[in-house]
Amino acid sequence: MIKSTIKGIGHYVPENVVTNDDLASLMNTSDAWITERTGIRQRRHRKNRNDSRETTAYLGFRASEMAIKNAGLTAKDIDYIVFATLSPDYFFPGCGVLLQEMLGCDTIGALDVRNQCSGFVYAMSVANAFIKSGTYKNIMVVGAEVHSFGLDFSDAGRGVSVIFGDGAGAVVLSAGEDEKAGDILSFNMHSEGKYADELCTKFPGSKYGWSDRMRLEPENVTDAEIYPVMNGNFVFKHAVSRFPETMNEALQKAGKTVKDLDMFIPHQANLRIAQYVQQQFGLPDEKVFNNIQKYGNTTAASIPLALSEAIHSGKIKRGDLVLLSAFGSGFTWGSVLFEY
Repeated sequence: MIKSTIKGIGHYVPENVVTNDDLASLMNTSDAWITERTGIRQRRHRKNRNDSRETTAYLGFRASEMAIKNAGLTAKDIDYIVFATLSPDYFFPGCGVLLQEMLGCDTIGALDVRNQCSGFVYAMSVANAFIKSGTYKNIMVVGAEVHSFGLDFSDAGRGVSVIFGDGAGAVVLSAGEDEKAGDILSFNMHSEGKYADELCTKFPGSKYGWSDRMRLEPENVTDAEIYPVMNGNFVFKHAVSRFPETMNEALQKAGKTVKDLDMFIPHQANLRIAQYVQQQFGLPDEKVFNNIQKYGNTTAASIPLALSEAIHSGKIKRGDLVLLSAFGSGFTWGSVLFEY
């Protein structure tokens, strides 16, 4: 039986560290206010918000380089790309083809996933299906974001802008038949589109127009359309409900219990959400990995970035049972349970 195993993993973040105090110099906020509500103390932003070089695809490229090296492969060994992001380099094309060019892969297929905070979970499920069907052997699965170019760093935007950071994580998912190889044991994906407006960016899009409005009436394009908007309390309440549901579903499908888990990595949306879920499941600190304190919410990048750090720091070892769970804009949510 073909297994889907994580053969290599990597991550990358910009060098530029932005602290809560740095943001307090731009808007009416404070380190205490941000830390109390989110758990975030700092995040990474590309140094120049208008830099056309340190793009989402570039961050994904750097994380992919690390993952390929960690897997003991070359770019020519990669036969498919799945790239998850909400902040692509272009409105179109997607980042997958840009990564294919940067890595120097052959003319392989490249798929882009637009599921925001759940993007990496969705991307892994797609890659897993291709691997287990025998279609591809080594798939590069990437989650990457550059949020800093599109945030409102004014008092009006502080509830959202203090949360997000830039970063990338990447996994080489490979086919394996070795008895000792890890495997994806279960996954699930869900959505509830009636709440789309509770966490979204409205512009550009076919619903709100594009070229005519920008050209003819730019003064009528509002900040609420251009910048991300979030109903924070509403999102929080749904997240703490959906996280336990998707986690239990993943465990039950695989015939496992929470006691079998060696590590749980939630989407790094808010440390308070992660702590609430941890308490609900009775998980000890050593079985939950969070790095939102350092990087903020990196959306599609948050889970692979945390997973890479956990693996490279030795907190996750071969044979460990790991659960990845996410909830975010859409609303979408889901989990992946695997043996590493």
